[in-house]
Amino acid sequence: MRADFISKLAICAGLIAITWTVFGQTLGYDFVNYDDGKYVYENADVSRGVTISGVKWAFTHFDKDNWHPLTSISHMIDCQLFGLRPGGHHFTNVLLHTTAAVLLFLILAELTESPSRTGTIWASGFVAALFAIHPLHVESVAWIAERKDVLSAVFFMLTLGAYGWYAQRPTARRYLMMSILFACGLMSKAMLVTVPLVLLLLDYWPLNRFEKTSATKLLLEKIPLLALSAGSSLATLLAQQNWEIRLEELPLTWRSENAAIACVVYIWQMVWPAKLAVIYPHEDALPLWQPAGAVALLIAITAGVFVLRKKSPYLVTGWCWYLIMLVPVLGFIKVGGLAHADRYTYLPEVGLYIAITFGVVELVGRWRAGRQSAIVVAAALVVVLSSRAWSQARYWQDGETLWRHAIAVTTDNDLAHFALADFLTKHQRIGEAIAEYQAGLRIDPNNVDAETSMANLLLQAERGDEAVVHYQNALRIEPNSALAHYNFAVGLHRIGRLREAIAHYKEALRIQPDYPDADYFLRQALFENGQTDEADSHLEKR
Repeated sequence: MRADFISKLAICAGLIAITWTVFGQTLGYDFVNYDDGKYVYENADVSRGVTISGVKWAFTHFDKDNWHPLTSISHMIDCQLFGLRPGGHHFTNVLLHTTAAVLLFLILAELTESPSRTGTIWASGFVAALFAIHPLHVESVAWIAERKDVLSAVFFMLTLGAYGWYAQRPTARRYLMMSILFACGLMSKAMLVTVPLVLLLLDYWPLNRFEKTSATKLLLEKIPLLALSAGSSLATLLAQQNWEIRLEELPLTWRSENAAIACVVYIWQMVWPAKLAVIYPHEDALPLWQPAGAVALLIAITAGVFVLRKKSPYLVTGWCWYLIMLVPVLGFIKVGGLAHADRYTYLPEVGLYIAITFGVVELVGRWRAGRQSAIVVAAALVVVLSSRAWSQARYWQDGETLWRHAIAVTTDNDLAHFALADFLTKHQRIGEAIAEYQAGLRIDPNNVDAETSMANLLLQAERGDEAVVHYQNALRIEPNSALAHYNFAVGLHRIGRLREAIAHYKEALRIQPDYPDADYFLRQALFENGQTDEADSHLEKR
């Protein structure tokens, strides 16, 4: 028992050390211009700290198409403690991630307790180490806006621990405690909706509850948890009221194909975490061999783990954990401009770590020198992955570094060009920003926001004729937009094409009668064009 305690203490200390070695550097990093503003420093309800009205807002409003009140409150606490100094916000992210890694180790070691105690402890420690320092997890930790990942991870681990405690002696009190922790996880990030199914997997292995309890009873036992998941899913759908429009962006066939490919891409990135980026652009047309090959591989692995289920039950739990937890982020319901994202692997790939680690432990157990060799390989992997994660985290030091890296390691990444342009604009580097908008628009010429932002910059740079061209492009993309007509009118007005400007001001007001800026500048254009009577009569009507 004393040896177990010392081993656990050593592993916990090691997990803390490697996590802070990799991510401690982020305490000196800035916010980035990708959701950090919307979630924190530009969000008035959050940035003023913890207030009664702020907490009420967190529970009653949707934050950037999401309902995650506990995540919003955690940002409020940071603002209360650290203000808008980004180092404090990064500190909280690293602290939560460290806590999740340590909890994963302790809970997994407890759940997989076996006669060969020490071997199980070190296997669980290696799984937690992979979770702590894998380069794919840099995005979840180094990005302040991804607080929802690290916070939900802590509640997820606590839910697993509470479920193991409940499984030892099922009581209403223990079930309630586990349910509360699960609800807190859902209020941190809705991606945890599949956790009841993960708990069923734990019933299979390592808890072996199917041997003592019927499958029907175990399933019925999860119904209250599934009800919580349904409520969280409904809240998410209500938050994303424009999800139907987003579904039309890409057909179901494409989304299904991309989902299969993403599952395989994440496995490859786990093995070879190179050229990682904050945004991966999607391809409009996928070669047939890619989805076909991905589906075939996924089916083959699934069949293999089920064939080996009696001999190696951890394979079923680990593999199904991975697939089930990925479902909410595979794009079946909502797809924006991303083919996949590193942050989506944060909790799902724990299942793969479990399957691979316990599989290797079983294999080397049959080999006399296997244990020593496995220890050396495991230590080398931790060192290599820590080094890669440390390097990857450096790209998050500020928005410019982040977006230039994304452009460098991906192809035709219009979104990265636009985001870099936004960063450069905020830092008054107008010429460079214009160049980035031009690069992005060459890839996606139908981005109305980019066309409008580009035109605004050109107008600011006294390049009015060029600005008008881009305002006209935006109007071509959205011909029924009052804003597009108004912007085009402003550009025309600025270069003296008054009659055309007046026509578009009027069209903006026809589409949106309560448009005060269009109303004001229309009167001004009418006066400048010598149409004083019409301007006066227009003023009287208003």
